[in-house]
Order: sequence, then C-alpha cells, then structure tokens
Amino acid sequence: MAYYILEDCVECGVCVPECPEGAITEGSPYSIDPKLCTECGACAEVCPVDVCKPLPPISQEAKKPVARNPFKEGVLERERE
Repeated sequence: MAYYILEDCVECGVCVPECPEGAITEGSPYSIDPKLCTECGACAEVCPVDVCKPLPPISQEAKKPVARNPFKEGVLERERE
C-alpha cells in the first residue's frame, strides 16, 4: 500500500527531500510513484497541509478476476469468419 498526494497539494516541496526512495515527483500536484514508495510515511510526517495519504487497501472482492464475455468482445464472431 503506497502513499499518494491529494489534489490539494500546495507544491511547497517539503516532502521531496524527505523521501528516502526518491518516489516523489514535482508537478501539479506532486505525485508519488507507487512502485518506488516503501510506505515509510516520511512525506506524510512533514506535509504542512496533510495531503500525503496511504492508498486504501484493495478489497478481496476487487482482486477477483473478471470473467470475459466472448459475445461482448466479438471473439465468437471472429472465430466464425
């Protein structure tokens, strides 16, 4: 579960040097690369406007694979040709 930055970010830059992994990128708003974030929370600790938040956990229901519908995707139509 990585951290992310809300749109209310004031772009002060305080969080950037605090990230030990260099996961924070400047922008409008700043962003955190979830692949680099180690969930240390350093960004959240220094943020003056409290916009660095942990991503909510993904529910088990959301992790279930979605069944494909071959009729909707046109798979069966292509097989007939």
